[in-house]
Amino acid sequence: MIKISGSDITSGSMGFHYMVGSVQRTTLDKLSLSSVVYKYATLDQLKFELDLRANIVDAAIELGKSKFAFRTFRKSMCNADYWERTDEGGFLLKNGIKPSDAIRDIYNNSIKYGTECATAIVIIYYKALVGIFSEKQFNDLFQGIYLMNWGYLDSDLGIRHYQSVSDILPGDCRYFKNPDVNPLTPEWQGENAIDLSKGMYYGHGIGIRNAEGIIEALNRRRKSDAKESAYLMGSATRLGFKRLADIYYGTSMRRLDVDGTIDRKHLRCCNFL
Repeated sequence: MIKISGSDITSGSMGFHYMVGSVQRTTLDKLSLSSVVYKYATLDQLKFELDLRANIVDAAIELGKSKFAFRTFRKSMCNADYWERTDEGGFLLKNGIKPSDAIRDIYNNSIKYGTECATAIVIIYYKALVGIFSEKQFNDLFQGIYLMNWGYLDSDLGIRHYQSVSDILPGDCRYFKNPDVNPLTPEWQGENAIDLSKGMYYGHGIGIRNAEGIIEALNRRRKSDAKESAYLMGSATRLGFKRLADIYYGTSMRRLDVDGTIDRKHLRCCNFL
């Protein structure tokens, strides 16, 4: 069920805005038919989430079709024209570079990049937001991007991890756990994957597959005496859609770094997977 300022909103009353089968329409239908009450302050807040979820799916599919490589942090690589590769294997935005240009370069010159799956999800989030915010908004908001893993995230992304959810929605990040992973390849202990809708997922290093395909790929990377199959967990990770919508529409403000450096007070350590 959807409530906007306390009033019920049905999929039928909004569905004509979106094509049948689109990410927006699929998300809207799931929210409307759910037994959970999804509350929004304004109609714009809901529309923002629908459009951003569609952008996340598009950004994941685009990255899945690129030449962006799977690499461990020890062997990660990036385009030095835009990013500084740190000793821990992350990518720090270079001074004087527009954040939007640097994110687009990962897609435009994907052959120059390689890292692991959690960082790939964060890249997808930023690419989705580049397509929503104006260039000035995006560049003002995300001046100190550091791409590494869940531990280094701008607080305005508002990312939250839910141990269990009643409804899985397009654009959610799911986690496939591989409990009997081969100890020689610990990077395959699990796979972060974007739900693309219609039973398909994108997981960096595995590609675009259904759940069975991702599980099969992880099972090939188990120890020799493995007894337990990889499996899809019931958890979901989501952007702070309402927070981002409020920023987009100018109803929420944040203090920005004036020199473009990383402000550690605006980074939070999630470490949830």
